[in-house]
Amino acid sequence: MDTHSADDSAVPPGWRKRTLPGFAGLIGPLWVRKEDDGWAYGLLTTADHLNPAGVVHGGLLTALLDHGISAIAWEALGRRVCVTVQLDTHFLAAAREGQFLQVRGRVARATSSLVFMQGELSADGEIVATAVAVLKQVGPPRKTGGESAASGPAAGGPAAGEPAAGTPAE
Repeated sequence: MDTHSADDSAVPPGWRKRTLPGFAGLIGPLWVRKEDDGWAYGLLTTADHLNPAGVVHGGLLTALLDHGISAIAWEALGRRVCVTVQLDTHFLAAAREGQFLQVRGRVARATSSLVFMQGELSADGEIVATAVAVLKQVGPPRKTGGESAASGPAAGGPAAGEPAAGTPAE
């Protein structure tokens, strides 16, 4: 996506830009912020995110919810890789070009192999969409010490105390 028209000054204070590989990189750049109760994920919408009706496409909203919820689950589970098994999304309002979308979520319950998540996407203080998800844990926790060439800040991976926004869980 060509998101060059995005004006980063529209991003609220405290958010850090994350340029990611793969699909997440196509819809972004994404933004992250550490909050008291966990991590939040954001996206500044551009004309590239709009549907023919002139509002942000529901597929983009769903992808952002899936990405954020998965990353929150990954972090809450000690950085265990998760894949989405089910994602139920409810659209409550339209999002528009130039709005900064924010995703927050929480673990409702975790078992030895599944994690049940709840998430919310908002813009300008208004809830745009909610989601309930089931994710399957598919791998062991990722190693957090001794960054290699394939992880860590130099490769776009997380710095200490920062979520790995480019993990397979997203």
